[in-house]
Amino acid sequence: MSGLKLFHTTKSGVTEVTPRLAEVEADVQGLVEVHMETLLGVRFLASEYSTGSVHGGRIDSLGLDENGSPVIIEYKRGVDAGVINQGLFYLSWLMDHRREFEHLVRDRLGAAAAAQVLWSGPRLICIAGDFTRYDVHAVREHRRSIDLVRYRLFGSDLLGLETVASVSGGTLVARGARRQAVARAAVDVQGASMVELANAVDEALLGLGDGVNCVERKQYWAYQRLRNFACVCPPQRSKLLVYLKVDPKDVDLVPGFTRDVSRLGHHGTGDLEVQLRTPRDVERAQALFRASYAAA
Repeated sequence: MSGLKLFHTTKSGVTEVTPRLAEVEADVQGLVEVHMETLLGVRFLASEYSTGSVHGGRIDSLGLDENGSPVIIEYKRGVDAGVINQGLFYLSWLMDHRREFEHLVRDRLGAAAAAQVLWSGPRLICIAGDFTRYDVHAVREHRRSIDLVRYRLFGSDLLGLETVASVSGGTLVARGARRQAVARAAVDVQGASMVELANAVDEALLGLGDGVNCVERKQYWAYQRLRNFACVCPPQRSKLLVYLKVDPKDVDLVPGFTRDVSRLGHHGTGDLEVQLRTPRDVERAQALFRASYAAA
């Protein structure tokens, strides 16, 4: 995996754990489907989903991500130049069969989830043994949300996933448009100070690494790579709320700054709420931002 080496350490020394590919493609698919929400932040809907006799295909896995976007997942044991085109073929079918997908979501996850499906940005996740530079270039030329994920198995019980490329399509919010939206949201609250604060948070989250995308929902902006790592709510009168994928038990909670919301209803995803009121708060939150990015 891009030079990554894994070692088993003992008192007598270290032994390298040799990476390997799965024996068959179905082994990878089965493992991911059982643990899809943990591995990808996607709720599992269906396996080997038939696209009907006319279309004549089977989608490896169907799911719904944290923001309500439909997700198609295609797997290949090794390198396969056709995996992206195959996935795009199924993505086109999905866009023409929205009602059928919503019925599936309703059957598996309930009416509330079906009502929140976000059709502006369906996603394709390709999981394979490896990808070529032509694959990476190709996804950047498409106007779809595509993630290329390389896998490796280590020993008998370790799985490694590495995001090779991550490109957003319809859900991607351009920085200028996002900042205009923030400015509009702040007009009726505290004005310029909240706009500046939101822009500072935007800069901090986008600056955490390559391939960070921003997905806009009505109630929040989600910053993600393969999964969400931060959700920013529209500015309130005197503060900005950010929800992070950090375990509150691992944080020294500070009243008025950080709060455990694991048992409280809120918009976005993440169990740690960070309340930002000043630029200094953004600086204080940098370590938490980095921890959430690393966890996701």
